[in-house]
Amino acid sequence: MSKKIAIGGDHAGFEYKKQLVAKLEELGYEVKDFGPFSDASVDYPDYVHPLSAAVEEGVFDQGILICGSGNGVAITANKHQGIRAALCWNEDLAALARQHNNANVLAIPARFVGYELAEKMASTFLSTDFEGGRHQNRVDKIACG
Repeated sequence: MSKKIAIGGDHAGFEYKKQLVAKLEELGYEVKDFGPFSDASVDYPDYVHPLSAAVEEGVFDQGILICGSGNGVAITANKHQGIRAALCWNEDLAALARQHNNANVLAIPARFVGYELAEKMASTFLSTDFEGGRHQNRVDKIACG
């Protein structure tokens, strides 16, 4: 059974998202695109909240959000108690977000990383396991609810 991945963002992340959906499907992931579906200006929370709720509810294994800086989508996603969205700009951060923080959503800053790096970060994030152990105690203390 392949991993189910939710992907979304805003207009600044649209081109990367379109390319990344195709790549992930080629690699065997089941991908749902939460939008947007063009590069026309949009309000990213309209896409981030439904994606985050679906990951939080376990409908999807992990999520990827792409916007200009990555900040807006990460901040919005992290309003959901069951989401641990990590803003990453290199592969090491993507790996550590999974290994140490059990992040379940990757936020990519499309205006600050090239597409090839974005693809590598997504691959690393999706293929890296949470280490658990001493990190589990810390992750258990993240949620406020």
